[in-house]
Amino acid sequence: MSDCLFCKIVDGTIPSSKVFEDDNVIGFKDLHPQAAIHVLFVHKKHTQDINDLSKNDPNQFVDLFNGIRLFSEKNGVDKNGFRVVTNVGKHAGQTVFHTHLHVLAGESLGHFGA
Repeated sequence: MSDCLFCKIVDGTIPSSKVFEDDNVIGFKDLHPQAAIHVLFVHKKHTQDINDLSKNDPNQFVDLFNGIRLFSEKNGVDKNGFRVVTNVGKHAGQTVFHTHLHVLAGESLGHFGA
């Protein structure tokens, strides 16, 4: 999508602080971090959100989570743990409509959910 911010990051027309890349996925630092480590993981193929992704190209989930695993192992993030978050729609806080997963780590994130 030519007007998608994350598609422009994927194709290199907008710079980012890239910390991970493979054939299918890139990970880059969030501009407004919510934790000591806050990386966004996006698939190089555009989908709007996880509902669109799961309906039209569910194999992207494997690519994304494999990228997160490789990043977390290489950077030692897997040792103390990390959180993976995604937002779907405006009410949930989604501001860029290209499926992306937030990986938060590097400090105690506190209790969330069960």
